[in-house]
Amino acid sequence: MCLVAVAIPAFPQKDTAVARPRESDELLVNPGIGFTTFQRFNGDTLNTGIRWTEGYPIEYQPFKGRLEVPGQPLSTVAYFRVYWRFLEPEMGRYRWELIDTALRTARDRGQTLMLRVAPYGTRPAEDVPAWYRAMLGDETGKLAIKKWMTNPEDPRYVKHFGGFVREFGKRYDGNPDIELVDISIVGAWGEGAGTELLKTGTRDALLAAYFETFRQTPLVIQMEDHDEYAGRFNVGPRFDCLGDMGFFPQQGQWCHMLDYYPQLLITSGLQDAWRNAPVSLEACGVMQSWKERGYDVDYIIEQSLKWHISTFNNKSSAVPEEWRPKVDRWLKRMGYRFVLRKFAYPIVAAPQGKLAFSSWWENKGVAPIYRPFPLALRLKNAGRTVVLPTSADIRKWLPGDSLYDDAVFLPADLPTGEYDLSLAILDPLTRAPKVKLAIEGRDPEGWYPLGRIAVREKADTWSGGRILPP
Repeated sequence: MCLVAVAIPAFPQKDTAVARPRESDELLVNPGIGFTTFQRFNGDTLNTGIRWTEGYPIEYQPFKGRLEVPGQPLSTVAYFRVYWRFLEPEMGRYRWELIDTALRTARDRGQTLMLRVAPYGTRPAEDVPAWYRAMLGDETGKLAIKKWMTNPEDPRYVKHFGGFVREFGKRYDGNPDIELVDISIVGAWGEGAGTELLKTGTRDALLAAYFETFRQTPLVIQMEDHDEYAGRFNVGPRFDCLGDMGFFPQQGQWCHMLDYYPQLLITSGLQDAWRNAPVSLEACGVMQSWKERGYDVDYIIEQSLKWHISTFNNKSSAVPEEWRPKVDRWLKRMGYRFVLRKFAYPIVAAPQGKLAFSSWWENKGVAPIYRPFPLALRLKNAGRTVVLPTSADIRKWLPGDSLYDDAVFLPADLPTGEYDLSLAILDPLTRAPKVKLAIEGRDPEGWYPLGRIAVREKADTWSGGRILPP
């Protein structure tokens, strides 16, 4: 048993119990944080070498019943990136089944889905939809930069691609199986190349298609696409080239890690966006590429933590085996990591009375949790189990310490007797424990024991700071 029950000095020992769970160093697999799979799911084989595929409908692999894959950490987020042409092959006819199948598969593999619909790639087979190309005709030689496949200043682009995004949002905003949507407006693979060339009205209209329709689902944005909208909506930054320490020799000494990301976080106005929306980073190449080029992985990891990373896309490629201990340490700080330091409660409570408590939590990660998972207490004995949700908004538990004091009412028909008191952070839909804590003692059902409590017909009520008469 990892709990120590002692008296708070200000109160009689007979009235108050205090649980001080022992911290665990376990590597936790928790919702919405850590490595993502890419065009794949838990249990699928990884890409070989340093290459990957993207933008095309997923080629589903037979599931062999095992979620773990050698070479990549177990993941709670699957990233699906697909080109517009596959989702709207005919104007106004949408192949939502491509997303729906990915959502079902992710759920079956213990994951949620991160989505980006890119307007186009770089090759003819990755062009805008054929019907849209026929409408505009050949634009070869007419575009401002090579990473554009079509002219975004043509009003038909906002009308049709922006219109698709709005239909996308109408159908999927708030879907609990969607972790977040990765904003894409222009540029190859939707990575924002040429955003700075857009007229303000064009950029605003394209971004508005996302911000006005995705009101519940979290959003991330390439910092090249930043806009005053970012200050009015919860949107987190996304980097597509984490680890670039000189990946592109043609750019001389310039690199993303030293000359772009640190500065752009500030100038984009997104430096503090992590407080309200997730930061999602993607490897430049893959981690094996970093190793082959002799990059300092410790520096890359520390910078990502400084930027408050929640998820990392290594493109379903293997982590270099000798780096795995470093990656495990990285995962223990990526996103949130909740440690319950102290939980104080009365040892006696009454049916239809208050069970008041005080608690001290520490988030040892670098980011908050971004979904409103409910914190709940459970009373259980041989004859009765009752789950009591609290009003905690755990999204406010930023890195560092948080105090949370509250009270829950016991049911009027709760039989008197002795109960085991435990705590868990639940799935909002299933009401089963969902978020693992970095403390010892988790039971087989996912609850964390706090101690014993007696339910009596008459009991003093405890307000967390003093004993009050009934």
